[in-house]
Amino acid sequence: MSRPSLALQLLVAAVTFVVSAAQQVISMGGNSSLHQSDWIWNQLHCWEGHSEPRQIGKIKSVWHKEGQTTYRVQGEGVGTIFKVNPETGDIGVYRELDREKKDQYRLEGSVISKKTLKQIGTSTNFTIRILDLNDNAPIFTKDPFNGTVAEMSSKGTSVMTISAHDPDDPTVDKHAKVTYKILSKQDNFYIDSMSGTIYVKDKNLDRERKKDYQLIVQAKDMGLDQGGMSSSATVHISLTDINDNAPFFRHRQYNYTASEATPIGGALGRVKAEDLDEGENARILYTVIPDDIFQITTDPRTQEGVITLKKPLDFETQRRHRVGVEAENPTLVKGKHYKTSTTLLIDVLDIDEPPVFSRSRYILKVAENEPNATAVGLVSATDPDHAKQPVSYSLLNGMDLFRIGNDGMIYTRKPLDREAMAWHNITVAASEVGKSNSASYAPVAIKVLDKNDNAPTLADSYFPHVCENDPVGTVIQVISAVDKDEMTPGVKFFFSIPLKTSNFSVKNNGDHTANITVNQAGFNQKEVSKFSVSIIMADNGSPSQSSNATLDISVCSCDRDRKPVSCSHLAALRSGVTVTILLIIFLCIIVTIALAVLIVRWKLQRKSSFGGLVKAPGEIREQLVQYDEEGGGEMDTNSFDISVLNSLRTKGARPLRVTDCPPVYAQVRKLDDNMGTVVRMRKDEADGDRDGLPYDTLHVYGYEGADSVAESLSSLDVSSVDSEQDYDFLNDWGPRFHMLSELYGSDPCRESLAY
Repeated sequence: MSRPSLALQLLVAAVTFVVSAAQQVISMGGNSSLHQSDWIWNQLHCWEGHSEPRQIGKIKSVWHKEGQTTYRVQGEGVGTIFKVNPETGDIGVYRELDREKKDQYRLEGSVISKKTLKQIGTSTNFTIRILDLNDNAPIFTKDPFNGTVAEMSSKGTSVMTISAHDPDDPTVDKHAKVTYKILSKQDNFYIDSMSGTIYVKDKNLDRERKKDYQLIVQAKDMGLDQGGMSSSATVHISLTDINDNAPFFRHRQYNYTASEATPIGGALGRVKAEDLDEGENARILYTVIPDDIFQITTDPRTQEGVITLKKPLDFETQRRHRVGVEAENPTLVKGKHYKTSTTLLIDVLDIDEPPVFSRSRYILKVAENEPNATAVGLVSATDPDHAKQPVSYSLLNGMDLFRIGNDGMIYTRKPLDREAMAWHNITVAASEVGKSNSASYAPVAIKVLDKNDNAPTLADSYFPHVCENDPVGTVIQVISAVDKDEMTPGVKFFFSIPLKTSNFSVKNNGDHTANITVNQAGFNQKEVSKFSVSIIMADNGSPSQSSNATLDISVCSCDRDRKPVSCSHLAALRSGVTVTILLIIFLCIIVTIALAVLIVRWKLQRKSSFGGLVKAPGEIREQLVQYDEEGGGEMDTNSFDISVLNSLRTKGARPLRVTDCPPVYAQVRKLDDNMGTVVRMRKDEADGDRDGLPYDTLHVYGYEGADSVAESLSSLDVSSVDSEQDYDFLNDWGPRFHMLSELYGSDPCRESLAY
């Protein structure tokens, strides 16, 4: 740093110190505390950036007695950055300070007695301010900077603004006053030194020639003065596109080849018009002129024109096509529409095409009942290629009824019946002779023409009746006729009765129906119950066809509305239908009864399987255990077969018998000193046995007397919790209770049994 610059900084620092001192004096005058007058200190400040120890000031108190008290300072940095002489109060700085990290320190001073080590008087607060040096260069907010501007922008167009800040004290001279300038040599942009805004200098910036620019920009403090500290950053500027270029084709003519087998919509090739612009400004629309056979669309990804077919190509008709293509931007170019054009030459390639039928569909006619080999009709196909090869024909279906000759004539193989099938659909294949791999197909519909070969018949089964009191001319039935032949509007049917002296007559209605009327009155069903009338039906075809039918007319007694009351012949007809229905109902009843018998028999068989387990009421009564009289307990017990309750499980483990103990009855029947356990075990076993009866039923415990001193022995009232009662007292009741004593008394031999 030069001497004039150092002197200038010292002068500035001195001025700053005077101003700061004046502010502190004013602030002290505003706080007229009684205790502040006990302390005296100079304004304390320190320059940043000095590493050598130095004294910056002194504090003094009226409470200090030399030799008796010492000064003590507390606060941030005391002992490391700041130290005080305890005898004199001199404040010293022992480390380098940085104002940009901390610009002031607040400390507290006090007087301490050497004898008591306690504070004497009041303490005081003072501030040490750090004075700024211009020791920091401006810092850019980012590096690099990126900006854009449209190409061909006018001079003075704002591109972007860069910024930098200086961490030095902005109140000290121009330490934080930042100015900017461009260091790199260029004539396209300039920068405002105070604001940092970059502007366009050259109005002819063309993105198509150069898109990206790089500038080196400097930021310096001390304003426009000489000296100071500086830093630099990189600025990238990109030119954005405007639509200032029209599309163009690189060639005047483009050549393509296409097979005549190319399908409709198939792509023939691509053509591209160049556009130096980019993005939306480079989007291109294509047009084909003329557009009767070809069309063109734009590929949005590559902006190429895709040429496709609107109509099929035919080598034999036209071998080369010359079309024009125009290209343009959908947006204006410098305010105008520009178009560019080129020519496409498309050569059609010949392929071996299958024969082509003269029609896409054929409809032929042939009369029915014609002999085999009758000609039906002709189909024709020709080779569209230049070679004009001969064509052969074949049938894909219907070969059992038709065949086709080499000339395309279709013949019948046997007579056809229109009433069986009126239309036949077959498919004819045509291929070049010797080349069956390439064929074309045509559907052929053959209509079988009708001949009058069927006589009319009755449309339904009729059961007319005539009343005994019907007068002459009464219509007793309307009959209708049908014909399997084709019913054209000109077809008519004629009805007649061959007998001239018949009791009935027929009248044609002209609509394929006829009325049967009474010709002679006076009928009696007792004399004649039925009349059989022959009806002749004929058509007007050529030749005419006729048939006979017989109508059975029943004679009935009728009411006023001609509803039959009794008809012997008609009743017989109706009874036949009723018998059929009755037979069906009768069969259903038989099947139902059979199922019921089977179900009842099955239930009886299941019931009989339990018969051996159920005892007669007398047997149950004989085994009732009663204790209602003195001295009868043992005999009743002997007569009761208790083994039923204590039978071993069929598939379970058998108890181990201790050989040293006698086989006492109680040892077999008692388990864990509680007869209730045995009963419950037997009961659970019986509940799980679907073929047996539960043991707690009437045949085991029917009734038990309530007068016994020993109380009830039934398992029905046994609690689910094992009793703790001691039954050894039964031994003291005499020999009559010896069996009960063995059952419920303690016995060491019994405890060795286990299931």
